[in-house]
Amino acid sequence: MTGKGKLSTVIIAYNEAHCIAQCIRSAMMVSDEVLVVDSGSTDRTVEIAENLGARVLNHPFEGHIQQKNWAKDQALYPFVLSLDADEYLSEELQDSIMEEKQVGFHHSGYYMNRLNYIGERPIRGCGWYPDKKLRLWNRDRGQWKGINPHDRFRIKRGYPKKKVKGDLHHYSYENKRELWKKSINYGVIGAKYAKTLPWLKLLSKVTFSPLVKFFKNYFIKKGIFYGFTGLIICLCQVVESYVKYGRGLFLKLGLIK
Repeated sequence: MTGKGKLSTVIIAYNEAHCIAQCIRSAMMVSDEVLVVDSGSTDRTVEIAENLGARVLNHPFEGHIQQKNWAKDQALYPFVLSLDADEYLSEELQDSIMEEKQVGFHHSGYYMNRLNYIGERPIRGCGWYPDKKLRLWNRDRGQWKGINPHDRFRIKRGYPKKKVKGDLHHYSYENKRELWKKSINYGVIGAKYAKTLPWLKLLSKVTFSPLVKFFKNYFIKKGIFYGFTGLIICLCQVVESYVKYGRGLFLKLGLIK
């Protein structure tokens, strides 16, 4: 099966019953297959996905990068659109993908802008937009890499990529409290990588990275124009950075485990 002009959408999920239907429905508009890889949901995620016509596989979660690399290899077709369950395609993005699909995907990877939300409010500042993502690609020409939980797909050198029009809507956080909790959690996960940095680089990151991030995203990236919400977003970015590099330093010193 060559799959030329065919497209699989792959979604990783865990307890996503509140949002996965919208994700699957938007993916169905452009896909020849929708595959959901579930890691043991206890809500109606699997039931909803199967009722909408998605193929569902179960696989234990070992990390975002590991899960997505396993999932892409289960798709029926080489060209894969990778979505999180709390994302969906705008109509403009659907049209852009269909245009590429109709000509047989002449590029190996396709970038798209992601528009992040807090609740129902889209955020086009704070360093959150345009949040360019490489989400449509030939799986045989790259793989997921990065630092959990901040994964990214890497295309091998020499293969052409293209930016397509339209937004990938991402309902990132239900509210500011969830944003705060996830920022701390992401910082804790990132500390496992931070502790491997050379001493000088790690000390530099602890000292300067949070402050530079706040100044850039609050003032230059227009977080200030989003009022209290913008301030909270930028402060949470500072917290994640401090937790990541500060905890990484403590781990490196052997003060915590």
